[in-house]
Amino acid sequence: MRPDVPEKALELRSLVTAAGTLELSLAEVPVPALGENQVLVRIEAAPLNPSDLMLLAGTDITGATFTGTADRPVVTTTLAEATRQRLAARVGVSLPMGSEGAGTVVATGAGAESLLGRTVALAGATYAQYRVADVSGCLVLPDGVTARQGASAFVNPLTALGMVVTLRREGHAGLVHTAAASNLGQMLVKLCLEDDVPLVSIVRRPEQAELLRSIGAEFVCDSSADTFLDDLVAAITATSATLAFDATGGGELASQVLTAMEVVATTAGAFSAYGSSVHKQVYVYGGLDPSPMVLTRNFGFAWSIGGWLLLPFLASVGAEDLTKMRGRVAAELTTTFASSYSGELSLAGALTADAISAYMRRATGEKHVITPQKEEA
Repeated sequence: MRPDVPEKALELRSLVTAAGTLELSLAEVPVPALGENQVLVRIEAAPLNPSDLMLLAGTDITGATFTGTADRPVVTTTLAEATRQRLAARVGVSLPMGSEGAGTVVATGAGAESLLGRTVALAGATYAQYRVADVSGCLVLPDGVTARQGASAFVNPLTALGMVVTLRREGHAGLVHTAAASNLGQMLVKLCLEDDVPLVSIVRRPEQAELLRSIGAEFVCDSSADTFLDDLVAAITATSATLAFDATGGGELASQVLTAMEVVATTAGAFSAYGSSVHKQVYVYGGLDPSPMVLTRNFGFAWSIGGWLLLPFLASVGAEDLTKMRGRVAAELTTTFASSYSGELSLAGALTADAISAYMRRATGEKHVITPQKEEA
C-alpha cells in the first residue's frame, strides 16, 4: 500500500518531432509499482546543469512559441538543419529530462525497506515529481543534509574527483581549469587544496577571480585582463601544469593554454625545431562557447586535444574506487562539494519564457534548481 503516493505524477519531457521542432512539455505519467530492491523517491530538488540545458533546449530558442496553460505549458522551437540531423535518432521519442536530483524515499520494494523515509540523491530523469530507482543507484545522504544540499551530488562532485584522478593516472603535476568560477570550479579549488594538487583557474571577470581567491585559490588568471597570457605563463611555471580541462569548447582558449604550456616547457629545455618533448593535454568537457575551436599551431608537436565525459570516465574506474568516490562526496556535501543556486523553479515555471531566458544564459553564479513538488508556476 502507498496511501500517500498518487497514481499519476508530472515529469518534464523533451520531444523532437518529424516536422523538425523541439517540444518541451509536462506529461502526466503513471507512478509505477516497485520491484525488488527498488525505491520510489519523491523528488524535491534537481539542478539545471549545463549538460541538462544542451538536452533540454540546446539550440537557439529566441523564436520559441509558448502555448498550453500556466500549469501545463508547452514550448516549441524550430530546429536548425544541422541540429535536426544530429538529433535524427530522437525523432518521435519523448525523453524524460534531468541528470540528477534528490528527495525522500516514500515507498520501497522488497529488500529496500531500510531506505524508507531517508533522503537520497540519484541520477537520471529527475525533472519529475516521483522517480523509481534501484537501491544501488541511490546515494543516501547523511543525517541533516537536505535534498537541496544533495541535489548536485553526482555530476559536479564526481567530475571534480574525476579530473584529479585523471591527472594522477596520466602522471601530470598540475592542471588548468577554464570557466573556473562555476559551482564545479569552486569545488575543484577546494578539492585541489585538500589533495595538494596545483591548480590554475581561468575566469572571465575580475570579480570571479576575487571569488576564487576568497576560497583559497592561489593561481587565478582573468582572461579579460591585458596581462592574461603573461599571467597564464607565470601560473603554469609555478604549477608545472601540463593538463587542462576546458569547459568552453570553442574559441582560442584551448590554444592559448597549450601555447602557455609550451612556453614554459621550451624555457626549461633544450631547443628543438619541433618544440618541446613535454606532452600537453587538453580535455574538452563542455560547450559554453559554440563557436569553432581555433588552434594557432605554435605549441610544438607533443600535444593532444580530446573529449572527456563523466559517464565514460566512471565506467573506467573499478567498483571499489567508485564507492570510495561516492562516499567522499556524501561526507563532504556541505563543504568541499557544496552547491549554490540563484533561483528556484517549479516544473511548470521552468518552461516559461522568462525562466528559459535566464537559465539559458548559463551565467556564472546563476544556476537554477527545479523543485518538482512546488505547484505554482
